[in-house]
Amino acid sequence: MSFASTLGSVTYRFASLRELFAKASPRRSADELAGVAAESETERVAAQRALADVPLRRILDEQVIPYESDDVTRLVVDTHDARAFERLRSLTVGELREWFLDDRTTAADCAAVRAGLTPEMVAAASKLMRNQDLIAAAQKCLVEKRFRNTIGAKGTLAVRLQPNHPTDDAAGIAASIVDGLLLGSGDAVIGINPASDSPSNVERLLHLMDELIARLEIPTQSCVLTHVTTQMDLMRQGVPLDLVFQSIAGTEATNKSFGVTLSMLQEAHAQALELRRGTLGSSVMYFETGQGSCLSAGGNHGVDAQTCEARAYAVARAFDPLLVNTVVGFIGPEYLYDGKQIIRAGLEDHFCGKALGLPMGVDVCYTNHAEADQDDMDTLLTLLGVAGCAFVIGVPGADDIMLNYQSTSFHDALYLRKSLGLRPSPEFEAWLVRSGLFDAQRLLPTGAGDVQRLLGAWGESHGGR
Repeated sequence: MSFASTLGSVTYRFASLRELFAKASPRRSADELAGVAAESETERVAAQRALADVPLRRILDEQVIPYESDDVTRLVVDTHDARAFERLRSLTVGELREWFLDDRTTAADCAAVRAGLTPEMVAAASKLMRNQDLIAAAQKCLVEKRFRNTIGAKGTLAVRLQPNHPTDDAAGIAASIVDGLLLGSGDAVIGINPASDSPSNVERLLHLMDELIARLEIPTQSCVLTHVTTQMDLMRQGVPLDLVFQSIAGTEATNKSFGVTLSMLQEAHAQALELRRGTLGSSVMYFETGQGSCLSAGGNHGVDAQTCEARAYAVARAFDPLLVNTVVGFIGPEYLYDGKQIIRAGLEDHFCGKALGLPMGVDVCYTNHAEADQDDMDTLLTLLGVAGCAFVIGVPGADDIMLNYQSTSFHDALYLRKSLGLRPSPEFEAWLVRSGLFDAQRLLPTGAGDVQRLLGAWGESHGGR
């Protein structure tokens, strides 16, 4: 059964739910590149009007990617909680939007229904929202997770300390870690994108961070963002590994292009749980995603970029992750052309992830060939802070010299915390104060800069001065 919407004297028809979703999406270059976007703003509005009237039951029954051909679809359908869905069962997409925005809808309400929501349902609702709607709805979706500290608590903003180096030089990485800690970053994770994925190099980096965290008794966790199979091999060898990382996407074909299957993730998750390295909780996974990855891999099946992205969050929530973040502007302008599209995508991803029960972070970023600049990133960063984003990325000077893209800095996170009254994770904040790095009253760096006292032998052995 097709969908139709009449504007004036013109009737627009949409042959399938997949086409309707794509035509209703706010403009972005990925959908135009894929040839699925609305041909005009009028057609887009018509699609949005038709989408608003679609019953949620229809979305549950009609899959945008067939059950038989995609394991992500099978995961969504097979794990759907009918009891949690019952209170929303009679709603349309437009009414789901209104439900999220209703002043009577609480954080407890959002938590009660999230297992009954599919990624396609929340993606559909987000397509009908303006930016302030995405912010207001995301504020209500509180998600807390724990490993060695608490991520996502109300009123907090964590930071992934990202000390990447183009040659994985220990002194350069150590200097960036010191810089980040002195400025209050690192509570989400100290996570390195290695320049070399060799197992020996990854092992060296894991030992480096494990030694630091243990020596200083920092309530945080470490991660080296290499392929999951490398991490599984290292865990078998007894290498100290806190969080298992993997990039994921919303279709089986795209995940296969990453060299990943759901069963592989299940095995890695079980391995990490057996290590019992968490002190407060057992959320041991870290996932990264990004709009456009399915199209880039030729695995989008004609589905729009934002719906594919929301489906990745169904993969993530199956493994109770500590951290999930969309690397929103990293893939490039072919997929998100300019600052306007990046800002919109970041807010969509953040809302959809939280609505599905994820501790959602965003890498507020862009590549240098996109029509975007740091002012756009300041805008998105501030909007995400208002929306209740769990964590952002901290890179020295906001310039990742290994991955060659622009992100946010340690100082940007300080700005956001100070401006909005946000705090680090509670356990990490107590450590910052206890270590004399932060003023307990103003929660700002003391400026003491006593790196030698802080790091001692670790700093000397890894290039500290």
